[in-house]
Amino acid sequence: MQKETKKREFLKEPIRHIEIKKHNVVPMVEQMADMAFQARNLARAASIVDLMQQDKECAVILTLAGSLISAGLKQVIIDMIDNHMVDAIVSTGANIVDQDFFEALGFKHYKGSQFADDAELRELSIDRIYDTYIDEDDLRICDDTTAIIANSMQPGAYSSREFIVEMGRYIEAKGLDKNSIVYKAYEKGVPIFCPAFSDCSAGFGLVHHQWHNPDRHVSIDSVKDFRELTKIKIENDRTGILMIGGGVPKNFTQDIVVAAEVLGYEDVSMHTYAVQVTVADERDGALSGSTLKEASSWGKVDTVYEQMVFAEATVAFPIIAGYAYHKGNWAGRKARNFNALLDAKTVTA
Repeated sequence: MQKETKKREFLKEPIRHIEIKKHNVVPMVEQMADMAFQARNLARAASIVDLMQQDKECAVILTLAGSLISAGLKQVIIDMIDNHMVDAIVSTGANIVDQDFFEALGFKHYKGSQFADDAELRELSIDRIYDTYIDEDDLRICDDTTAIIANSMQPGAYSSREFIVEMGRYIEAKGLDKNSIVYKAYEKGVPIFCPAFSDCSAGFGLVHHQWHNPDRHVSIDSVKDFRELTKIKIENDRTGILMIGGGVPKNFTQDIVVAAEVLGYEDVSMHTYAVQVTVADERDGALSGSTLKEASSWGKVDTVYEQMVFAEATVAFPIIAGYAYHKGNWAGRKARNFNALLDAKTVTA
């Protein structure tokens, strides 16, 4: 009882998701365009994201890396999906499963402290992401739920997108919280790809599922993810990418240009628009900090409308997305429903 009381003291103040609809940042961003350093970079990035909305032939791909949903950015992404500002998402599994789906199950992330005693947190089954807490017991339920979903599916190889669609169906069938990225994407036909899907709560559920079903089980085919996202590029040649963080989602999305060429579509265009928000440094040659101009040398990103913003995502992303939302140029963009395209039989022909 004393342990539970102590745990409740830690888990008492939930993270609240920022709402871009409530704050018209357009005048501020326009003033930032006349400043210097990252303020000017951010203003240009926001204008490029707005150009993606104006260009009705452009398919917008949002990539997510880092702990974003737990940090309070869920509603930003939901509002973008709801208003057809995003047509496909490529993410780490943690953002989609451990954080968004986790909250759809009714659980929360809590405000904490980076100065906490981690040994005490471990004793109380509390996980820490910098200054954010997660109840480990709740997270285990999320793990178990992905196993339940896998157990309900026909054995076979699926893309992560197909599995995440099943997660959306599960939310609907169980009457869970529909204010969820997974559910909104399911509802709007927006595909979500997690190329490293097992590197998250889903991995624990899937390994449990496969361990107990060694001969007939569900597996995740990352090559199918790559093929499906490349098919989107082939079918909708004009694309823009908004990258929050770097990592696998960034490279995976940039690579579809080259993949299309490998498949014989040599006239495919580089990504027309590209914005990246990152705190990574380019000097060590690592992917997350590599510039979009560097990506152009690989034939992945055009350099006319590209912008790096070296800023932390919880600060920069709501401003950039809020600017594009309040400019209103997303009005008239129709849902592309790439899920329907990818579920068509021709995808496996």
